[in-house]
Amino acid sequence: LSPPGDSYGVLPRPCHALVLLNPQSGSGRALDDFQAVVQPMLAEADITTTVFVTERPNHAHEKVRDEDLSQWDTLVVMSGDGLLFEVVNGLMERPDWREAMKKPLCILPGGSGNALAASINYYAGYDHVAKKKLLTNCTFILCKGLYTQMDLVSLSTASGKRFFSFLGFGWGFISDVDIDSEKYRWLGSARFTLGTLQCLAKLRVYQGRLSYLPMATEQGSSPAPRDPRAPVTNGHIPQPAGTDAPGSLPPDSLLVPLGQPVPAHWTVVPEEEFVLVYAIYQSHLGTNLLMAPAARLHDGCIHLFYMKAGISRLTLLKLFLAMSRGTHLDLNCPHLCYVPVRAFRLEPRVAAGIMTVDGEALACEPVQG
Repeated sequence: LSPPGDSYGVLPRPCHALVLLNPQSGSGRALDDFQAVVQPMLAEADITTTVFVTERPNHAHEKVRDEDLSQWDTLVVMSGDGLLFEVVNGLMERPDWREAMKKPLCILPGGSGNALAASINYYAGYDHVAKKKLLTNCTFILCKGLYTQMDLVSLSTASGKRFFSFLGFGWGFISDVDIDSEKYRWLGSARFTLGTLQCLAKLRVYQGRLSYLPMATEQGSSPAPRDPRAPVTNGHIPQPAGTDAPGSLPPDSLLVPLGQPVPAHWTVVPEEEFVLVYAIYQSHLGTNLLMAPAARLHDGCIHLFYMKAGISRLTLLKLFLAMSRGTHLDLNCPHLCYVPVRAFRLEPRVAAGIMTVDGEALACEPVQG
């Protein structure tokens, strides 16, 4: 389940959880499912809940940024991945973010993508399931009350924005599918199938430069072990003492400013025409897409995939069908490249195409993480 040395915390009993729930997420059933499936299980496990129903975008972001969180033992997000993205970034805007980020977070699938929930279900060793069964499994994990650390990735854009991301950054085909299929939310996860077919029909090519810092190469393809002397709190590498004012965010120690060329020990991808670029840090891209089977919650690794231009629509479709079982790399497609990295940079030639972070749309501009 987890690499040796990963320690688990245990939620107290009785436990008080703040549940942040988006009633509009997925096909709009989150509140009903919470009351029918989740609440009875939590009651048996001695977990009491305060339910906060979001009414607008960024509502959860503001709540966790401004609220006194000491009254709750855990924050539970019952929605898609977008609401957890709001919560993580709201916590990181707090002056006491270091303490706030130690609060255990739990995801319960209530959206259409549910990538993190599917990933955690996979790490826990459960069978591949979806819908109600996935919700039951994730609720059971919460009832057991064990929590562990998760990596976060710091993303910076040319316009000066900084985000903290738990799932992935994308550009090109996959991001197009994600955002173009928003209008089919009512279909649940089937929206992605329909979106994939539509984007296949009008397959686009994107021009840009991709660079990355590979994981230590002497390890072969497996991620380098962490330095045991470097403590990590919930995915953040703490700063050396005395480097900055208290409350300042962790430094991007592996990155140089976006205006400068990448360091000499980075790899620059020779091709500059892509169908997609996706940097993922969890196993699943969606309930039915096992994109990075080697990923773990806390492996210190960004799993970078890119697809070069020139791939046929049929091959692309075959890859996506294989991805439902996590066997896409076994097809040895010359257009699909996978490399485990510690950092990456993407510089689009023109501002074309949608960029996404954790499934949320971004303006297309140079970005690094």
